[in-house]
Amino acid sequence: MSTMTYAVLDSTTMLRRNLKHMQRYPSLTLMLIGQPVLFLLLFVYVFGGTMGAGLPGGDGRADYLDYISPAILIITVASVALSTAIYVARDATEGIIDRFRTMPIAKSSVLTGHVLAALVQTAIAVAVVLVIAVLLGYRPDASATEWLGALGVLALLALALTWLCVALGLAAGSVETASNSPMFLVLLPFVSSAFVPTDSMPAGVAWFAENQPFTPIIDTLRDFLAGRDPGADLWWAIGWCVVIIALSYACAGRLFSKVRAG
Repeated sequence: MSTMTYAVLDSTTMLRRNLKHMQRYPSLTLMLIGQPVLFLLLFVYVFGGTMGAGLPGGDGRADYLDYISPAILIITVASVALSTAIYVARDATEGIIDRFRTMPIAKSSVLTGHVLAALVQTAIAVAVVLVIAVLLGYRPDASATEWLGALGVLALLALALTWLCVALGLAAGSVETASNSPMFLVLLPFVSSAFVPTDSMPAGVAWFAENQPFTPIIDTLRDFLAGRDPGADLWWAIGWCVVIIALSYACAGRLFSKVRAG
């Protein structure tokens, strides 16, 4: 068999390993899904009436649900990515990665298995949150092509944030540090177009919100699900994700070669 075939087989084995770990600790998955669901319920039913009326052309809670649901899906992706840093840090500090490096397996499969497992977990979480949003009254107007675009944006973001969290997990040095270092991924959407339009913010805050990665990604997903052309936001979203993937993958590879059990 070719080197590529061995790498695929080894990655599949690592994927099964990480999925079994997730099955053994379902409370973490439930917590990661529960957080965005809580945000959705909180902002729709506590703040939705007032904030929806303040949207351009808005008319209360139903309009705010349409506005916020795509942002909650993005937060769901970020929330699930956090767990990857924890799993990777645990492997690094407990010596599992050291052991894997001595085995006749494709070294890339160790991290690839973590990434693939996280993507599976992300798909489940996004599906659950989307179903809950629909039950609350969210009705996307996307065509089949626009749905593909929306799913592509979510998948690309999941890949970017997961590789970033892999790198953060390898750099953390402990599971405790790894559980805290990626928290900015959940906080950044709060200073973006996720909950209110950026033009309603003070000038300095608006500038930051408009020029950070989450705003074009959220706006692109929102436009796709609303049946609109995202325009230049799509290319900004893709660009940010590609840059994050490239830098995180390179950093993760370098850190992986230096990992020593704590």
